[in-house]
Amino acid sequence: MNDAVLRHPLGGRRAWTVWTSAVLVYVLAIFHRTSLGVAGIVAADRFHISSAQLATFAMVQLAVYAAMQIPVGALLDRYGSKVLLLAGVTTMSAAQLAFAFVDSYAAGILARVFVGMGDAMVFVSVLRLVALWFPPARTPMVTQVTGFAGQLGALAAAGPLAAALDGLGWTRSFLLAAGLGVVLGLVLLVVVQDSPYADRERTELKMRAVGRAVAHAWRQPGTRLGLWCHFTSQFSSNMFAIMWGFPFLTAGQGLSTGRAGQLLALMVVTTVLTSPLFGVFVTRYPYSRSTLILGLVAAIVTVWTVVLLWPGRAPLWLLVVLVVVTAVGGPGSMVGFDLARTFNPPTRIGSATGIVNVGGFVAALSTIVLIGAALDHVSPGGPSTYTVDSFRWAMAVQYLVWGLGVVMIVRYRHRTRRHVHADETGAYEHLIPERLRVPA
Repeated sequence: MNDAVLRHPLGGRRAWTVWTSAVLVYVLAIFHRTSLGVAGIVAADRFHISSAQLATFAMVQLAVYAAMQIPVGALLDRYGSKVLLLAGVTTMSAAQLAFAFVDSYAAGILARVFVGMGDAMVFVSVLRLVALWFPPARTPMVTQVTGFAGQLGALAAAGPLAAALDGLGWTRSFLLAAGLGVVLGLVLLVVVQDSPYADRERTELKMRAVGRAVAHAWRQPGTRLGLWCHFTSQFSSNMFAIMWGFPFLTAGQGLSTGRAGQLLALMVVTTVLTSPLFGVFVTRYPYSRSTLILGLVAAIVTVWTVVLLWPGRAPLWLLVVLVVVTAVGGPGSMVGFDLARTFNPPTRIGSATGIVNVGGFVAALSTIVLIGAALDHVSPGGPSTYTVDSFRWAMAVQYLVWGLGVVMIVRYRHRTRRHVHADETGAYEHLIPERLRVPA
């Protein structure tokens, strides 16, 4: 696509304005997603529910999020980022408004369904804006910046939301959260444009081609390699931030709520500080992307193993190491999106990104549910009976998910290499810059 059809320069001031407006919605989506991590014990008391039922809140939210990724990716390729971002922020705000007032378990579940539905529309929409508004050489770095900027929402959940729940109560806290969505929706309406290009063929698929785009993206081994990288590196961080980290630190490790909030905030700070490093790594060492993920997963597994085998409660310094290393899995998982971008043309970015984004959230969903079931088994009395040993057994279910993920990463990186080396048509010449043609 030559510069003659550009209405705005790639990576220019307009690009950053569009990106900032979209990222603010992503920050809000992360806030909504992680709010139960802080409000979980309050929710258990409000709805009078067990550990497994508490986990169901997060399970339903993430299940809807994951299930919608492929259809959202297809709709994104058809309708563009602005429409889906507006739909997402509207849906999330309405759901949080309902969640502020419900007092029954069933109604709370329904509200979280719509939170997950709205959340599902946001991140892939922002990534598509990044892919279209910035030059390819800068896309990995801007993608990483997008990921860590979104973590400001988790920081808001770990600090201000916890304070608001104590000072303002349940209803007013979630009403404020819903009101933010209205403001950001207006910003989106005024500021965001789908593409800097003049012709719509650059940014839009016809509906009859949507199904083919998803199928083509799925058949590409690089897309599935990205999915499994996302699956394996992200789930532990999501599980910790979204649901079980706060109870693990307070009821399991005996920390005060203030100290636990500080550690959750430290996870966010770690994400912010390490995200650019992954962008630099991917740019300089594109052949080592999946190797980076395998090394990262090994580090996360090692630290969790030390914590779970520690006699009694772990010392504070070790818990600090745990949350820092676990948090790095969040920005690390962004490598999966870079793989999807590498091996798919612009018209399939939404579909491929949606497929990859399923990975980490399916893994987190499964882990959250398994931990809830394990806690109900070892501590049937509910949150008031949680101990360090309860969490020792429950958190061990992560090893099943890590094991599956590592096996699949190794499998699909071999397939991706074979696929690229076997291609003799030159089909990748216009899709993949020379420095990115062989992932490792």
